[in-house]
Amino acid sequence: MTQSIAPPAAPGPAVRAGRTRRILRAVAVVSCVPYLALKAAWVAGSHVGIPEGSSLLDDRLTMAVVNGLSMLLDSAVIVLALVLTRPWGLRVPAWLPAFPVWVATGLLAPIMAGFPAQLVVRAFGGGGASSAGREAFLDEWVFAVVYTGFIAQGLALGGLFVLYARDRWGHLWRGRVWDLPVGAVGPAHRALAVAAAVLALPPLTLHALWACGVSAGLSEGRAADRGGEFYVLEALFVVFLLAAVAGAVLLAFRRGRALPVSVPLSLAWVGSGAVACWGGWLSLASAGGVADLADRPTPPMHLAYAGQMLVGLLVAALCAYFFAERSARAARRAA
Repeated sequence: MTQSIAPPAAPGPAVRAGRTRRILRAVAVVSCVPYLALKAAWVAGSHVGIPEGSSLLDDRLTMAVVNGLSMLLDSAVIVLALVLTRPWGLRVPAWLPAFPVWVATGLLAPIMAGFPAQLVVRAFGGGGASSAGREAFLDEWVFAVVYTGFIAQGLALGGLFVLYARDRWGHLWRGRVWDLPVGAVGPAHRALAVAAAVLALPPLTLHALWACGVSAGLSEGRAADRGGEFYVLEALFVVFLLAAVAGAVLLAFRRGRALPVSVPLSLAWVGSGAVACWGGWLSLASAGGVADLADRPTPPMHLAYAGQMLVGLLVAALCAYFFAERSARAARRAA
């Protein structure tokens, strides 16, 4: 039995910025302030939070440029908070809010899951060499302030986007997987899911090995700096890769048929964003070149970063294709 899909309701009182939206918007904006203030201070030449001897002080111009760019990225959170809470935000092109929120989800999700887990590991004395190396890079309080702000941003933006997406696209994920019309997922979806699953095997294997303590494939410097926090991050990459592939396979092959459609979509959304954005970021950072030979990424590390980025992009393409197909079907039914 297939599900009848109704067209989206016209924006009305239900999409106005109610109390919940106003609170979440305020949290998103306020949580940006410490990070932006810290970055602005560094651009202005202040060394607050940066210990003597930190590598951040080696190149003043590069530091100013990087911090300026990161300020622009974090300022986008404020813009997104407005788009997601104002009635006119429902009329902007779909990609305008969806793409930056997907990127934000990808960048923030590992921090939101990893930072608390790292605190637990360190509380039990499992920080290891990574903690010692990090203290020489920035003062410890900087990480607490910045990552706490990122977690607040992630929670606020996530809540706002769920409300926004429910108002704008909620009709596209109603029902359960077994209710999906056969034509809603076709050969193109299955091809993307299979390609993502196959390409996920190399990065998944490497991250799993590194999470289990194997040093093969790591650079000399990275292997020496391993500690509990390193293992937490590697384990998270495994989890997000599995989430992305699982969401894609469940959706493309209509498995887990009793599940709400929102479950595989959520797995694919969060998983693809995390692996694609962090894979891209790590690939970009390693492409810049590292002065110390011991810290230069090895070919297996490049393979892991590039592989997970491709997996994330394929799963994201599957989700975009799914929404486009189902939206077109809804429009035809309404015509």
